[in-house]
Parts: sequence; C-alpha cells; structure tokens
Amino acid sequence: MILFAGIAFFLALTLIVALFAIKLSEERSGRRAMPSWRDALDSEALHIKGLLSAAELDLKKLPPLFVYWMHGVIHIAALEFARAARAASREAHRLADFVSHKRNFKRGVTRSEFLKKMGERKGGMNGGNGSNGQEQIERVEF
Repeated sequence: MILFAGIAFFLALTLIVALFAIKLSEERSGRRAMPSWRDALDSEALHIKGLLSAAELDLKKLPPLFVYWMHGVIHIAALEFARAARAASREAHRLADFVSHKRNFKRGVTRSEFLKKMGERKGGMNGGNGSNGQEQIERVEF
C-alpha cells in the first residue's frame, strides 16, 4: 500500500512539473502546444466541474436521508429486540414451570420431629391466634 502511494505521489509530481515546463515553453515561444487537445480537455474539465457541483447538491441531501434510514433501521431493530425479549420471557416462564415441583407436589409425612411437634401444636390451637385453646369465642350470626 505504501509502495502504491509512493508511486502515485511521484507520478503526480512528475506530471505537475511537466505541465509547468510546457507552460514555460509556451510563454517563451508565444505559441500554444496542441491547441485542439487543450480545447477538448478544457471542455471536458468544465463538464466534470458541472457534474461535481451537481453531486455537491445531491450530497447535501444525504444526511437527512441517512437519518431517515437510520430511524427505520433502529425502529425495526427495537421491534425485533422486543419480540426476542418477549419470546425469551415466555421460554423462561415455561422453563420455570417445568423445573418447578409445585404442580406435582404431594404432601408426605415429614421425618422431622420438630415439624411434627409444630404440626401437632398448630392442630391443637382452635383460633390460631396465639391462644392455647382454652378461650373460646362464640360466633354470633345476624
């Protein structure tokens, strides 16, 4: 890449020096060198200049167009991300339901003595409000 850049630089430098040499020889002799070629090249240069000015006007339209396109791309990306997040949420809930044992839970007899005593104590309480079953509250229905 550096070699190509070096060759292009020295070629351009050589051509610029050649143009100055031609201009100097024209001024000394008072004649134009290759007048038909120069006229054709001048008209082509003016044509290219017109194309560049038209391209400049078109390039001024690009930033708003680019913003519009980016808005569309970001909008679509946001919708796709939301769709993927929703699908991931559904799958996470499905996985949680799959690994959860609550739906297949069957109450069994506990092996823990502490839990057995707590169950007996709770079963012995009538109100479950901290009393030991000695106080009874009558219910009156209207």
